[in-house]
Order: sequence, then C-alpha cells, then structure tokens
Amino acid sequence: MAVVGAAFRRLGALSGAGALGLASYGAHGAQFPDAYGKELFDKANKHHFLHSLALLAVPHCRKPLWAGLLLASGTTLFCTSFYYQALSGDTSIQIVGPVGGSLLILGWLALAF
Repeated sequence: MAVVGAAFRRLGALSGAGALGLASYGAHGAQFPDAYGKELFDKANKHHFLHSLALLAVPHCRKPLWAGLLLASGTTLFCTSFYYQALSGDTSIQIVGPVGGSLLILGWLALAF
C-alpha cells in the first residue's frame, strides 16, 4: 500500500501545481463570458487547491486506495465542470458537478475511517 499512497501524494502535488497554473491563467489571461464566470472559476480553483492538499494526506489513512480514488475522481468531475462552465458559459456539463461533490464527501469520509 505504500506505493499507492506515494502515487496519490505525487498526484496531489501535480494537481496543486495545476491549480496554481490555472489560478494564474484565471487572473491574467482568461476571458470570461460574464462576472459569474469569473466567480465560478475562482470557486473551482479554491476547491481544486483544497482537494490537492487532501490528496497529500491519502498515504496516512487506513484505506489509501479508496480515499485517493474518491478524492481524485471527485476533484476531476467537480472542478472540471465548474472550470468548463466558467470559461465557456455552457451549462450542459454542470450535471456532473454534484456527482463530483458527492465523491469528494465520500473521499473525506474515507480519509476519516
């Protein structure tokens, strides 16, 4: 299981680097369709950072594979749907946001137990 934990720790670090890159893009280069788009992008980025940090804790829990998979997939679905809507104005993908959020909750619970 040490290999699994190390993989998710590395994924958390790479995800954090990606979140920082997207934060810079959102602050300096992105063209948002409206003010709500900027707000949505910032919300996605905040959650992206937070859950990148959570991935760093995965090696220290009892079920690292479950916690890591739930957190990684939840972050991907939740944040991607927000980033996409923020940049495009297209709401068609927003249905996956709640699925991602549910996976994130389960991921936090997997860290706890």
